[in-house]
Order: sequence, then structure tokens, then C-alpha cells
Amino acid sequence: MHLLNLGILAHVDAGKTSLTERLLHSAGVIDEIGSVDAGNTRTDSLALERRRGITIKSAVVSFALDDVTVNLIDTPGHPDFIAEVERVLGVLDGAVLVVSAVEGVQPQTRVLMRTLQRLRIPTLVLVNKIDRRGARYDAVLRALSQRLTAAVVPMGTAEGLGTRAARFVPGPTPSALDVLAGHDDELLAAYVEDTVSHSRLHAALVDQTRQTLVHPVYFGSAITGAGVDALIGGIRELLPAADGDPEGPVSGTVFKVERGPAGEKVAYARMFSGTLRTRDRIRLGDTGAEGRITAISVFDQGADVREGSVAAGRIAKLWGLADVRIGDAIGEPRKATGHHFAPPTLETIVAPADGTDRRALHRALTLLAEQDPLIDLRHDEVRQETFVSLYGEVQKEVIQATLADDFGLDVTFRETTPLCVERPVGPGAAVEFNGKDGNPFLATVGLRVEPAPVGSGVEFRLEVELGSMPYAFFKAVEDTVRETLGQGLYGWRIPDCTVTMTHSGYSPRQSHAHQGFDKSMSSTGYDFRGLTPLVLIEALRRAGTRVHEPMHRFRIETPSDTLAALLPVLARLRAVPRTTQTHGASCSLEGSVPAAHVHELEQQLPGLTRGEGELESAFDHYAPAVRGAEPERRRTDLNPLSRKEYLLNLTRRVGN
Repeated sequence: MHLLNLGILAHVDAGKTSLTERLLHSAGVIDEIGSVDAGNTRTDSLALERRRGITIKSAVVSFALDDVTVNLIDTPGHPDFIAEVERVLGVLDGAVLVVSAVEGVQPQTRVLMRTLQRLRIPTLVLVNKIDRRGARYDAVLRALSQRLTAAVVPMGTAEGLGTRAARFVPGPTPSALDVLAGHDDELLAAYVEDTVSHSRLHAALVDQTRQTLVHPVYFGSAITGAGVDALIGGIRELLPAADGDPEGPVSGTVFKVERGPAGEKVAYARMFSGTLRTRDRIRLGDTGAEGRITAISVFDQGADVREGSVAAGRIAKLWGLADVRIGDAIGEPRKATGHHFAPPTLETIVAPADGTDRRALHRALTLLAEQDPLIDLRHDEVRQETFVSLYGEVQKEVIQATLADDFGLDVTFRETTPLCVERPVGPGAAVEFNGKDGNPFLATVGLRVEPAPVGSGVEFRLEVELGSMPYAFFKAVEDTVRETLGQGLYGWRIPDCTVTMTHSGYSPRQSHAHQGFDKSMSSTGYDFRGLTPLVLIEALRRAGTRVHEPMHRFRIETPSDTLAALLPVLARLRAVPRTTQTHGASCSLEGSVPAAHVHELEQQLPGLTRGEGELESAFDHYAPAVRGAEPERRRTDLNPLSRKEYLLNLTRRVGN
């Protein structure tokens, strides 16, 4: 019996959770099919998921299809939870992309398919809801081919569309042979000679599906069960089995972390190589942290079952890893694939309601950030406020409900603002010498800041000899440089620059006879950590920085006669159409729009386009903010922009 780790992906409301229920019922795991509307589905376990009818966190459930054991992962469809989808993609052997027969290809469908194709994940397509009024066959197939730029192979035809009697009739269509022959010269020759056998056609379909050259398309209904048996056959025969050597070195990836009943961390991990056993001590990620496995559960027949080990290819829940984070490698790291989706571009303040303990709120948000590392937290110690990064407005409701349900904390949110970045305009340098010009620290630090290419990150260099002072002091400077660059002159992160240490110096250990080490006369790491922000900010001040705001690329499809109403609104929102194409009575616009205005554009588009407009947007780049006063972000550090305030804040922190 071979194993398959399968993901179900779709635009919100396409019916993927309903499909999960149907597959579990067909496999005999559940006796009754749950309903999203009734809130009793197997995989939507969060209370908010049940209330809203959308999937927020990925859920894992296992079942058998004849000789194939499937670990099925139900993923979110709402774009605000795209980070959750990203983590799942790295553990999949194959996927089913669900599309509605009524709504057709949606913006998020395009984002998901592009990602699946880029990662070369073999994918089947289910066109769901053929029993719904307005269901279409030919139009959806055309949209799949044209809008997803995918080679699709119809696996049959649909009859009785839009009625409860709608059904899927399996059997390759003439167009299927055309698509397959386009990727196989031998099959093309046999096609021309009219000697293509059914077995030859099936072998080509299996091979090209697993190579992600083509995507078989099924039509059906998760509610009535139409077409689901054919889809199950495709899952069993066309998608590749999980591979990996159980005797090889232990290697896995953590894609989800949750808290157990006693508050302990529980990690969901996919094993790619080796066998992990209870009581094994294992390395986590690239930080050098280690953990000891205290318990293992694997997924089997709709439940997770305690086992003594988990082998390559399987997904397991692991206990005992107190320092584990989502995305950590277990054992030997795999080749890094990086983020497949953009980071959050919005930020808001989480404000406690009357009677809510601020410290308890901060602890709870820290736990949530552990479960989602793309939720970045900033804490303002002076004002006792916490900032949280977001993908979109729906995440506010999720965080609010989670804090209320899981932690008993009532919160509200301030206005959402875009997350900008700062970039140095030119080079700048500064230095402070030990014992001179009012330097209160027993340290000499000189730094030069220079611009760096976008995406290159922060590079720290030395122009002084490494042996000129203890390595720990160099490390203190580098770590503090990276931390200080989190808030530039205007309070925004500086993601790309080169920082060179040009001067260094320290006071060696001093001691008095019979009295030992004298801290007041000897440099410590505190001196270098305290002085570095002042020097770096002064270097940045001399270099100058420019604020850049996040920009989304957008694509709008709308009736041509609505452009007159739409274009002035786009101009007001500072959206810039780059290309406009007309297709009969409809047209498409592509361009860029500030992330700060995407939500307003989403809200206004239906009214401007009679409800027919369709918006697709995603983060694309950072662009210089509009000329004028540079947008500022409230600082949450000790404010090295003001030497007097910084030293006072530092003294208070040390005193506390």
C-alpha cells in the first residue's frame, strides 16, 4: 500500500471542505456527511471556521482508497490566509484544485494554480457544483485553459447541468488526445496513424500528469456525489506516491504548530527521509536548537493514532519540541525553497478592551505569532501597545475571535496602515570614540551605511581586523545593527543595505589588587550594544533614507461600458493602469495600486461595475512614497534619534 499526501486548494466557497466530507464518506471514515452551513464538518475545527463557513487553518485527515493511503490536507481559500497555504504546499505529493461550475475561475484560483505549476506539484482539477443553477461546462473549460494558462485534459462530459440529476460521464474526450499528443511525439505519430490504444493513452496521461505537463479535469458535485468516484480513481491512479528512504538520514519539515490541552506545543511535520522515533533527540532548523521527541501520532482512518515511530513519506504530530517553530527543518535541512507568497503589507494596533490585562494580551499574541511566523509583532514598552502585521481585514476578525475563544481576552483594533520600508539614499558614516566627545560607553564604534540592491538583504562587513578586540564585541555590534535596522529614520524597516564597521576599540579588563575584575573600567557587551544604535542612526541620518510604500499589481475584468465610472475612482486611489485589453463587451485592466487602497478598491468595485467586476491583486514591489512629508511609523525602540531620550530610556531599562 503506497502513501499520498494530498492537498485540496480552492478559492473561498468553491466547495473544498464539502469535497473533503464527501471523500471521507466515500472511504467509509464517516457515516454522515458534515455541512459547512451546519458547522459540523470534520476538518473545520476552529469555532470561527464553523461560524464563518471558511477554512482558516490547514487540517489533516487520513483515509484509504483501495491500495492507497491518503493524508488529505484541507487548506484555506481566503487570500488573507495565504500564508497557511504556503506552508502546506511544501509537504504535498499532489493536489486537487476545486473550481465552481457557477462562478468559474476566480482571482485566487489563478494565484494558486500559478504556484502549483511553479512548484511542479501534480494537480487534478474538480469543477464542483454542477448541480447548481448556472453551472457551465464549455465556458469553464475555456476559462481553465485561457485564464490559468494550463494544459487541461477533460476526463469526461457533464449532463443535466444545473439540476439535482446532474452527472459526470467518464471517458476521454477528443480534445484530451490533442492535448496529450502535444507533449509526446510518439503519441502524436500514433495519433496521426490512428493506432492509439487505450493503454497507451492512459500511460501518457499518467506520465504527463506526474510531470505537471497536463491537468486532468473532472466535473462533479460534492453535495450529490456526482463525479466523485471518477475523481477518486484519478487520485488513486494519476498522482504520484510519497517517496523517501526510511533508512536514510532523518529529514522533515514542520508546517503547523498548535497548543495541546496542557499548553504544550504540538508540531505537524512531513517526513521526507529516515525514521523518527520516540525519545530521539533531534536538531531543529538552523538555529542549533534541539528537542527530544516524547510522543508521536500518525494519521490513520480519520484519526491520529499514537505510534512509536514515523517513517519517510508520512505526516505526524510530534510532542516534546518546546522550541519548534513553523517552517523548521527536523534533522537534515532540505534544499531551501523560500517563501512562495509575499509577506504581509498591513499593520494594526491590537487594543485591549476595558478590563483586559495587557500583559496577558501580549503573551497570547506571542503564542499566536509562534503558530504563524508571518504574523510579526512589535511591542511599544512605553505606551504598552502591540502592533501586528496582516494580509487583510478578515485576519482582524480571526485574531479577535481566537483571543476571545482561546484566551478569554476582549480586544479591538485601530486603523489598518500599510507596512512601508526605508531605503538609504546614499552612503553615510559616523563614529564615536571611547572616552571622547561625551561618549558614555567604554567602546569605539564606527559604521558606514551604503545602499544595496533590492532583495539583497543586510550585509555586515568589517574594515577593522577581527583580532583587534574580542569576537563577542563584534558579534554584539552586528546583532545590534540588524536589530536597529528594524526601525530607520522614519520608523520603518530597512531591508536592504550594506553596513561596514570602520572603527573599533575597547577598554581591556581592569582589576585592582585583591579586588578582582572592575566593570566600571572594562568594556562589556553592554557598551557595544548601547553605543551601536546611536552611531548607526547618525550614519543613516547622513546617508538619508527614503520611505517606500508597498504596491500591489492588479488585474480587473469588467464590462467595457463601466470604464467611465471606474477610471476616476482608480485615479483617486492612485491606481495606475498599465495595459487595457478589450474582449468583446468586456475588458481587462492591469496595473499597480498602493496596498493601502486595495481594500477600498475591493469594496467599491461591485457598485461601479454592476457586480460584474472581478479584481485580482497581489503584492508586487515597493515604490517611493508620494512626494511631500515622508510617512512615519511610531517608534517602539528606545529612540536613538534623540540622544538624550535614548540614554534616559536605556538607563530606565537597565534599572528595571
